[in-house]
Amino acid sequence: MSEGTVVFQGYVRSVTFENDATGYRVLRVKVPDRGVEVVVGSCPKVFTDMEVRVVGRRVQDPRYGAQVQAESVAVVTPTTRDGLERFLGSGFLRGIGPQLARRIVAHFGEETLEVLDSGGAKLREVRGIGERLAAEVGQAWAEQKHATAVLIALHAHGITPALAGKIFRRYGAQTLDVIEQEPYRLAAEVPGVGFLTADRIARASGVELDSPARLEAGVQHFLTAGIDFGNTYTPRGELIERCRRELQVEAGPVDEAIDRVVQGGHAVLEGEHGGGQRVFPAALHEAEATIGALLRRLLEHPGRPLYQVEAAIESFREQAGIELAPMQRMAVEAAAAHKVLIVTGGPGVGKTTLVRAILALYRRAGLQAQLCAPTGRAAKRLSESTAHEAMTIHRLLEIDPRTGKFLRDHVDVLDADAFVVDEASMLDVLLGRALFAAIPAHARLLLVGDVDQLPSVGPGALLRDCIDAGHVPVVRLDTIFRQAAESLIIDNAHRIRRGVTPCSAADDRGDFFLIQRPDPLKARETLLHLVTERIPRRFGLDPSRDIQVLSPMRKGDVGIESLNQELQLALNPPRGQGYVRGGRSFHVGDKVMQLKNDYTRDVYNGDIGFVVEASPEDRRLVVRVDERDIEYDDEALENLTLAYAVSIHKSQGSEYPAVVIPWLRQHAVMLSRNLLYTAVTRGKRLVVLVADPQALRIGLAEERREDRLTALAQRIDEVFRGVSA
Repeated sequence: MSEGTVVFQGYVRSVTFENDATGYRVLRVKVPDRGVEVVVGSCPKVFTDMEVRVVGRRVQDPRYGAQVQAESVAVVTPTTRDGLERFLGSGFLRGIGPQLARRIVAHFGEETLEVLDSGGAKLREVRGIGERLAAEVGQAWAEQKHATAVLIALHAHGITPALAGKIFRRYGAQTLDVIEQEPYRLAAEVPGVGFLTADRIARASGVELDSPARLEAGVQHFLTAGIDFGNTYTPRGELIERCRRELQVEAGPVDEAIDRVVQGGHAVLEGEHGGGQRVFPAALHEAEATIGALLRRLLEHPGRPLYQVEAAIESFREQAGIELAPMQRMAVEAAAAHKVLIVTGGPGVGKTTLVRAILALYRRAGLQAQLCAPTGRAAKRLSESTAHEAMTIHRLLEIDPRTGKFLRDHVDVLDADAFVVDEASMLDVLLGRALFAAIPAHARLLLVGDVDQLPSVGPGALLRDCIDAGHVPVVRLDTIFRQAAESLIIDNAHRIRRGVTPCSAADDRGDFFLIQRPDPLKARETLLHLVTERIPRRFGLDPSRDIQVLSPMRKGDVGIESLNQELQLALNPPRGQGYVRGGRSFHVGDKVMQLKNDYTRDVYNGDIGFVVEASPEDRRLVVRVDERDIEYDDEALENLTLAYAVSIHKSQGSEYPAVVIPWLRQHAVMLSRNLLYTAVTRGKRLVVLVADPQALRIGLAEERREDRLTALAQRIDEVFRGVSA
């Protein structure tokens, strides 16, 4: 038991707040000889007069005073007649009040618990209890016993009450059976329970190291772990070695477990047998295999021909007042000639102008065009730049919030003649497959993106692989327009892409500044001063809404977590009690980011908003995202974090008036050319790079393009050449 832990038993005086969905409750517990303790935390449902055993730590809340933050709250089974009467009359057994509880105990005495354990049928011997009430009481008693037993069992495994409540809600009366007999189901079926937690429970229950169930679960876990690095497959030899090392078993049983996982349909093997084989999660294998076929279908299926391209270009010039460059004209002609086209290029090369020209071509031909992008911010920018409605791909495909599946698919296809996808570098293979499947065969598809940026957060490198396959027409825009060339942001972005050190503005009227700070603590001090004082004063920008800090890593002196704490304190110092969840404190005015797609709330990974309401007593937080107010409960807050500083990966698809980027040697494991390139291209008006010169050299020399293991380029090539996979 850790230092500062308090343990006590007492009777519940009152339940002042509870949320059954999350299990969070506020109790007033009368402790003999100590008075009343206020207990807060997740626990099973309890009622007034129940005796409970509390394990927790004492905290001082700035608004509500002394409290006990519960680690566990367990209902104590009574052993005396008085305790039995209080327990049964507490209200948790439907239909049993204090008077009926006294009659039950008077009739059965010390055998009362045995009667309840046997199902409660004998309760009919008591005046006032019929067959239906006896059955209901027996069921309520069983549920309460299960909930208490589960909490005790899971607490012994180091599982938090909140997560224990989630597990119990998933399995109900079968929870203990699942924990004891099929513990690895927890990792597969309960969000928040990973393999390591399930393995700890299993090992404590006596599961052997080389148990087939353990090895199969481990293989699936470490195969799925590759997805976190963007891979769509893992070499079999590498998977065997990692499982052997992490699971502490011999290679032979792991090799056999891989075959069983494949036979069970959870994975797919490709290549010659042995360590050189590739092991794919089944869903990713299917996605890659399908994308190639869908692209070929789109390219080869007849579509409406587009004529009078020159006339369309001339009409666009007259209406927009823009003369297209030769490469842009070639791209418009390619869009007319091919049903699928990829347009790629860096900042300042005219991608937006080209999209507007192609949309004019579509309109002239009478085609209905649908614009979309992977994120809400990218869709909003696309709509603003083209004056044409755009939406997220998830909304376009009509996501079902209950199942997370798309309603639009290869059967119920989308209704449009042409589809324009911006920020296509952010498309992972799963989302790309869903989109391509829902596009009707006659329609045109235009993919627009910068292939030199970071690839998608999800698995795969769809845009890169489609280009590398060599079968989809590609236009590369590489001429920087004069107006864009005057921007040091754009000039330096292209310098970085070539591995050349960026240059700093000569005076404070520039838009790109390089500040050398080798020491991490001094770099952090400089960064905080820039965000809170210098940039707002010089450029008139709001430090929270207009300035975004982009860091390569979460940890370290200049990592995301440390910077968020410092910036929250400087820009939105706590006023009163905040909403505390998992060590994070949220207050009205805080800048926050969604970490995972939440289809129920229609908010997605990377969306940024501001807290407009924080109600700790109701366990409720309201966040305004793109002029929509979104309500969060305690469980949903798992996917919300402070966003004064965010990762460069999370910034993809977004633009900010100003970005400040720390780039230090303590970030060395992450530093690469395309990471820096992506960060710099997020800034519209101002970019400030606070860097260690040596770290800058490391990053510019590293051109790894996020070395992802994917097979999509090969599959596209095989499909177009008629080679079976």
